[in-house]
Amino acid sequence: MALTLININVNVSGTSTRFFNVLAAPLVVEDGTTVAATTFLDDSGTAATAFPVVTNGYYNFYLNGVLQEGDSYTISATELTFNTVTGSISAGTPLVIEAVELVTVT
Repeated sequence: MALTLININVNVSGTSTRFFNVLAAPLVVEDGTTVAATTFLDDSGTAATAFPVVTNGYYNFYLNGVLQEGDSYTISATELTFNTVTGSISAGTPLVIEAVELVTVT
């Protein structure tokens, strides 16, 4: 039997959308605390109406520039929710959400 080479070519591209919020007041965080999407600005400085729903990708959440563990938050179209964390976040602290959607072409 002759050897047959199989060439698999998959191209992956992605789009990234970021959202910014600088807390105007201190935020006490407990399991289930939420921050509404409408309190964020998008890359162009326009008030966000919702976060994109990522179906083939991921979200990153940065608190004061530090990437947070994936299990410590969830993101829906309407809000950021803190999971299983407690503490206080000072006024003036930046919150950044990055939504990355991946597209594969074979």
